[in-house]
Amino acid sequence: MAYLSEIIGRPVTDLDGIAVGKLTDVIVRPWAEFPHPLIEAVAIEGKGGRRILPFAAVAALFTPVIPLKYRLNDAPLFELKEDDVLLSRDVLDKQIIDTEGARVVRVNDVELVRVNGTIYVSNVDVSWVGILRRLGLVGLAHFLSGHLKKKGIAWDDVELMRRDQEMHLRVPAEKLHELHPADLAEIVRDLNKLESGQLLDTLDVQHLADTLEEVEPEFQAELIEHMSDEKVADLLEEMEPDEAADLLGDLPKERKEGLLALMEKEDADDVRKLLAYPEDSAGGIMTTEYASIHPNLTAAEAIKELRGMADEVETMFYVYVLDVEKHLVGIFSLNNLIFARPGQMVSDFMTKRLITVNLTDDQETVAQTVAKYDLLAVPVVDEQNHLHGIVTADDALDKIIPTAWKKRLPRFYR
Repeated sequence: MAYLSEIIGRPVTDLDGIAVGKLTDVIVRPWAEFPHPLIEAVAIEGKGGRRILPFAAVAALFTPVIPLKYRLNDAPLFELKEDDVLLSRDVLDKQIIDTEGARVVRVNDVELVRVNGTIYVSNVDVSWVGILRRLGLVGLAHFLSGHLKKKGIAWDDVELMRRDQEMHLRVPAEKLHELHPADLAEIVRDLNKLESGQLLDTLDVQHLADTLEEVEPEFQAELIEHMSDEKVADLLEEMEPDEAADLLGDLPKERKEGLLALMEKEDADDVRKLLAYPEDSAGGIMTTEYASIHPNLTAAEAIKELRGMADEVETMFYVYVLDVEKHLVGIFSLNNLIFARPGQMVSDFMTKRLITVNLTDDQETVAQTVAKYDLLAVPVVDEQNHLHGIVTADDALDKIIPTAWKKRLPRFYR
């Protein structure tokens, strides 16, 4: 086992032992059928400029001085192809997404292994021990690597992607889909605009919508700036109405109206309703997606009806009981429902003592209500007690708790 940093810069001699230059890069040609590419060629920089020779022309690679099998002028040349990868130029110092740590890391070195006389790329090293090797502190790096947990990412977990004639590293998209949206959001924050756009392009609409919900509205607006209106409209339909309203609120008026026109009418109406209220009011931060049923159902009938809402309502800690005119008349939790007898009427086990906030109450009032009564969500009503939406605890506390503290809280609706 050896590392790229240990051989880059080593002197190269020809068949007669005459110095012809230094090794400046190692070329690999990724094979679709084999996850670990083998070394195909080397780049040598000498007085006559750079020469790229096939690896077959190298007598030994992991030696203090790298000997060739030919005199330099007699050595065959290697023809580079578009997909060939120069490990030093294209891989070192590039960013990669570490799905296990859910973070963006930098490639500090590349691990090479010899198998039956053939040398393959094994892993990319993202540890700071790799930096020590790059600085020439090889002895210290070897000592520490034996005492510290190895931090490498297997090459078969890495995919090279070409964009604007630059090479970027990323893990395959299917691994990204396994990450929690909050972790994806942290990764997106660490990338530049081009790289974050590449990452978001790999996500389907649902994962993309979930990820956007985890970042600040101002940053959301930057991320979708160059997306087509059709794609953004699809995203808005997948987002919670309050999150969609926050995003639209940070867009220019012309684009906002255009996006609303592209959305499904029901989704657009929900968002327009939220945009009509001040952004720091209960009406502005509420979501219009909640579970509600009529009081004249049995517990068994209520369970059946709620199952039909599974695809439409994400927050179902509480179920709101409405009369035919949409007045809020009661509330119960899923615990209440589970422990009720199948034939027991909803009106018998629901709570009639209601804690609500008004559409025009400010966010601080909503947060105080949530904290005082230890609620996961609070219903939002008008003067006639019509239910318009609910405010989840995390949205209520969004502007009250400092960001550093807020990140430690669970997402109540996940």
